[in-house]
Amino acid sequence: MSILVIGGDYLGNITQKLSGMGFDKIEHNPGRNRRSLIIPQKTDVVLVLIDYINHDLAWKVKEQTREKGIRTVFARRAWSHIHSTLIKDV
Repeated sequence: MSILVIGGDYLGNITQKLSGMGFDKIEHNPGRNRRSLIIPQKTDVVLVLIDYINHDLAWKVKEQTREKGIRTVFARRAWSHIHSTLIKDV
């Protein structure tokens, strides 16, 4: 499965923990330039770190994922929140 993480400048060990959950392709977009935000069609899940993005970017992500039929998960940057949200929604 592939995942696109949007938000946060540095992911730390989140990438290793995501690969431990079965995500083999992990991409990261810090979300600073919303004009360059293009969600690849082959993405299975989009994880939005809500601590680090603004409302306009969240709206744009939601719009693009709905058009492409991609699952979107919104979570805080804390691994405990990311993990519980992914388990519940994916």
